[in-house]
Amino acid sequence: MKKTLLLSVVASTMIMAGGDIAPVEPVVEAPAVVENTSAWEFNGQAVAYTQTVDSHGTKDLFSEDTTYAALGLQLRAINKNLFAGFGVGLEVSAVQQSSTLTNIPDTANNFAFPFIGGGDAQVSSATISQAYFTYGIGNTMIKVGRQTLPKSLSPFAYSEGWQMFKNTMEAALVVNTDLPDTTLVYAAVGRTNSSIGNLDNWDRMDLTKGNTVGIIHMLTAQNKSVSNLTLTGTYYYAPDMVGEGNDANILWGDAKYKASSFTFAVQGGQITADTLDDTTAFGAKVGAKLGMINASVAYSTVDGPLRITNLATIQHPSPGLGIKSPLYTQQVLNNIGNHQAQNSDWIKVAASAKLLGGKIGVAYGQGMDNNSPEKGETGSAFGPNPYEFDLTYKTKLTENTTFFAAYVLTNRDRQTVDEDSNNFVRFWARYNF
Repeated sequence: MKKTLLLSVVASTMIMAGGDIAPVEPVVEAPAVVENTSAWEFNGQAVAYTQTVDSHGTKDLFSEDTTYAALGLQLRAINKNLFAGFGVGLEVSAVQQSSTLTNIPDTANNFAFPFIGGGDAQVSSATISQAYFTYGIGNTMIKVGRQTLPKSLSPFAYSEGWQMFKNTMEAALVVNTDLPDTTLVYAAVGRTNSSIGNLDNWDRMDLTKGNTVGIIHMLTAQNKSVSNLTLTGTYYYAPDMVGEGNDANILWGDAKYKASSFTFAVQGGQITADTLDDTTAFGAKVGAKLGMINASVAYSTVDGPLRITNLATIQHPSPGLGIKSPLYTQQVLNNIGNHQAQNSDWIKVAASAKLLGGKIGVAYGQGMDNNSPEKGETGSAFGPNPYEFDLTYKTKLTENTTFFAAYVLTNRDRQTVDEDSNNFVRFWARYNF
């Protein structure tokens, strides 16, 4: 039955149209031809970041033991044609944290501080976050070293943009555009610095707690032959991902259609492993521009023991949990570490508009049944209908300075503990130079 579902999902992906009004992902394409000159480009960013949580009403927002703050600096040097078609890129990142978060119970489940490894005050960390070589020949580009990967290219191992700095991976990437309207991508992905608070915490990716993998191999094909339609199919092979000798295979498809003010998208796929039941997933999204408002409705369903999640951040806050997912129902927090990404049905309604000199967004998402018993019964630690409400605001303070604010209200209706809703606030300011 599950394999029949997978075939229908893949078939739907290939024949149906789709669209997504989420923030635009980097396009998967080979780089433009570089003139035969050698020139260095230098740039970077400085970031101030803070967030706070009331721990389900047991503490106060912005108090000393519920607030995390950090300053970060990132410097880059890039030469796209160092010599004979070879390019090079280097990025150094450093973070100074200040936190006394030692008294918040169940920190990982609160999902308040998913990128710090404890409550130590004045913690500093730094790393070479990117260091890569590139080489272009004809319609083929090769990139090897520490680098970012976009979700549109690699939906299960990608760089996330919500934190202070994007997480990066040690990878070898090959992009080819010889076929008309088609981009072919191969990637071999190794270690990732998923623990963003400790920048130099490079580790292997993990699908279940305690089991790590060596190199993940990925193949992606993207086609734009039909006007306004983008079809993308991705396959991953992850040796020993769910235990020694137990390989994982991930097949994922995505179709996006956008014309005029209307968008439509479908996605779906399957994770298979020798000793576990298959995990299958399907999602759909409809969006429309209604005057000054962009609105959308998204639905996702996941059935199986494994999470549909970004493997590149699955080491933190705890192995096997993950932070973000490729599902259209992803929100700011998704009620405790991607709760919508495992054994759940989730629906999200969202809208955004340009107001008050910036962009305001609202979103409400709720789990439906969530494969959990009623509160007070044995079984899952979460109730049947967790929900999340997001209110966000983003604006340009100056030509080079961006400000972001978010308020998030979540409720997970735990069965064994009576608790209030959880209030969460995040601010950051980013200066690019």
